[in-house]
Amino acid sequence: MTEYINRFKPSTGEIERRYANTRRAMEAHGLDYLIVSGSEYSGFEGAVRYLCGFHILHRYAYVVVPLEGDPVCVFPREATWVGDHSATFIEQREFPSHCGEWIADFLQSKNAKRVGIYGLEYIINVRDYTALAKQDFELIDFELHFDYARAQKSDEEMASVRHSMEINKAGVLAVINAYQDGKTEAELMAVAEHTFSSLGCARNTMNMILTGPDGSLQPQMVFPSQRPVRASDGLMYGLEISGEGGHWVEFSRVLAPNGLDDTMQEMMRAYEEFHELAKEHMKAGNTAEEANAACMKPIFDRGYRSGHVCGHSIGMTMIEMPRIGEGFDFVLPENMVCSMHPHFMNPERTHALYFQETYRVGRNCGEPLSGVPIKVYHGGESEF
Repeated sequence: MTEYINRFKPSTGEIERRYANTRRAMEAHGLDYLIVSGSEYSGFEGAVRYLCGFHILHRYAYVVVPLEGDPVCVFPREATWVGDHSATFIEQREFPSHCGEWIADFLQSKNAKRVGIYGLEYIINVRDYTALAKQDFELIDFELHFDYARAQKSDEEMASVRHSMEINKAGVLAVINAYQDGKTEAELMAVAEHTFSSLGCARNTMNMILTGPDGSLQPQMVFPSQRPVRASDGLMYGLEISGEGGHWVEFSRVLAPNGLDDTMQEMMRAYEEFHELAKEHMKAGNTAEEANAACMKPIFDRGYRSGHVCGHSIGMTMIEMPRIGEGFDFVLPENMVCSMHPHFMNPERTHALYFQETYRVGRNCGEPLSGVPIKVYHGGESEF
């Protein structure tokens, strides 16, 4: 059988770069050890993959990183044969029956005192955290610090990001091209999922829709249903994926066969202005808070309500910090990648607009990675 070669497997130099950045952050905050957790939950497997190369198929996993010395991968024993562990580029791999107890015993044997945890807010398995919390370690929430350490993407990572974007665009275009009056919401989503699966995304997709009657979109994001779509509907298939290299991107566009109503057209104008401001302000040296204030101005100036964050850093974990929003004074570095997706609605909450674009922070301006214009599609288009 011909061996499959992942062309986005990180080089030795790239692995060393990731660990050097991580350990600088650990040293700056006085950590002895860092526990990085990942979960099968869509988009939250990436931190483990970033540090050890293993793509979680089911359950969860950890990487234990010492300030000095070799890291250790820890997998639950029941998942010994779940996933391709040969993809792991860390030599020491443990498969205990209770990961938390094993990690606690390991850290005690190393006389660890200050232990950072990435995944403390959302990801870590509760029983494993409980086992760690019973010990005398000082447990430090390392969510922000680890994300900040990996915010700037290397050239290798950017190649993976751009590959993911080409896949995402193919899925969005497939939905637009496949539109026919009377097809169900789910049938159209299946076209995108087929594209993503065939191009190597596996389960790394997180997809939803916004719909509305008579050329509108309503605020709530929902699963696609068996409802037949009509030419008078507004449709937004929000598609988020990571390709072979594991880097997530987000991209979507509005589909409205008969066009948008007057309220939605004004919202589109606000979004077009947002997009131009993102290109201007998503540049190295600005803070996340400054970029948010500048980009959201045409939306708030029109009196619209915000229903979701303006955007966020994105990488091998779907949602990384910082958010592009208030309270984040993180200075954007060149080659940081951000999903920008303002979700806003009119004061009556009858109309909303939300769609995604992924940007690279440039030295002098932001780069929208899709290269696709901001416009409404009507169905049947075979190219953007």
